[in-house]
Amino acid sequence: MNFLFDLHTHTLASGHAYGSFTDNIAAARKRGLWGLGVSEHSSSMPGAPQPIFFTNFKVIPDIIDGLHIFTGMELNIIDYEGHVDMEERILQKVDYVIASLHKDCIQSGSVEENTSALVHAMKNPYVKILGHPDDDRFPVDYEKLVEAASHEQIAMEINNSSASPRNGRIGAEKNIPTLLKYCQQYQVPVIAGSDAHIWLDVGDLTRSETFLQDARFPASLVLNTTKEGLLYVLNDTPRRERFAASLSE
Repeated sequence: MNFLFDLHTHTLASGHAYGSFTDNIAAARKRGLWGLGVSEHSSSMPGAPQPIFFTNFKVIPDIIDGLHIFTGMELNIIDYEGHVDMEERILQKVDYVIASLHKDCIQSGSVEENTSALVHAMKNPYVKILGHPDDDRFPVDYEKLVEAASHEQIAMEINNSSASPRNGRIGAEKNIPTLLKYCQQYQVPVIAGSDAHIWLDVGDLTRSETFLQDARFPASLVLNTTKEGLLYVLNDTPRRERFAASLSE
């Protein structure tokens, strides 16, 4: 499977990642990616950048060393009603938004409570990707989750790091196949993400690819396989307009 871009990456700015934006760009180019997204954690995560960090994304060029750049954010869901930790005026300025549950930002509840947190977060008009919904530390009802994603037009992330033996999440080996089963049933698109916290992992989507292949998941529902797939997750920003226009040239 040919993955063109990786939107889930972190740098030193997230407070617990190792590597600069420059390091990540070099790593993405080395892997032969067409595009790279930077998605630092938002404010509830210890060590995360201040809101001004995201409002200054305007200084980043669309293309750096031949690599297409997209600027995003990984929001933290902070309660079971799906509230997130960044105000709308900031969300309006980023190209895409991932929303995730993190142990540092919310205490895990029951299956019903965790599912409610994710389902309500998906109703936020800026949220386009649900990050690593595969963690048994936050058990969820996968069919209910994917059915809601089909209504809200949200992409489910197939997180490459979740299945790493060095990752703190648990249950990915059984949860991702279940997630993919329902995504195929409800025709919900997925997006592979490295969730890189060091430049060495940028663009490494090998575990994600194995899950997709084992599930015989249709490539047509994997957003990373075409440039047009980006349009499903990009917010209505000038960058999206420029990118859409480039596709028609």
